[in-house]
Amino acid sequence: MLEFNVQTLAFLLFSLFVLGGAAGVVTTRNLIHATLYLILSLFGVAGLFVLMSAPFLAVVQVVVYIGAIAILIVFAVMLTRSMTRLRDLYNHQWAASAVVAVLLFVLLAVGVILPVWGVNGAQTPTEVSDVVADTVELGKALVDRNQYVLPFELASLLLTAAMIGAIVVARDDE
Repeated sequence: MLEFNVQTLAFLLFSLFVLGGAAGVVTTRNLIHATLYLILSLFGVAGLFVLMSAPFLAVVQVVVYIGAIAILIVFAVMLTRSMTRLRDLYNHQWAASAVVAVLLFVLLAVGVILPVWGVNGAQTPTEVSDVVADTVELGKALVDRNQYVLPFELASLLLTAAMIGAIVVARDDE
């Protein structure tokens, strides 16, 4: 049975932040409002990290992701300055995209739930492999050439390419 205590209420509140912010991001047509909803959703995720006793990830969530939203707002205004004269464009494929979104959610939920809980119920922590216990192990895993250094470097190259592309697109519109 669900036990109502401070942690349960905090979990419900942060879950509402995450889900409400996500719903606001995908339903609003105003770009600035969408970024504010995204900030709300990311704040909820940071709160969930605190509840899971992962303070490092909570701080990274607030500083890196929510801090980067200010830069996202600047780029959004910079890149869509010329689009403000356009009328609203209506997408007639919203039903198909909703079906794809639901199927993707189910696929991701199964992909997350089955490895952790398995078919026969919850696994013990010793059965779950490759668990990073603290920030020291996380740091070592990110720079170890046999673990996550290649995806880490590829992500940085992808972000650099996206930044250069955004600057090129912004300069071409002027």
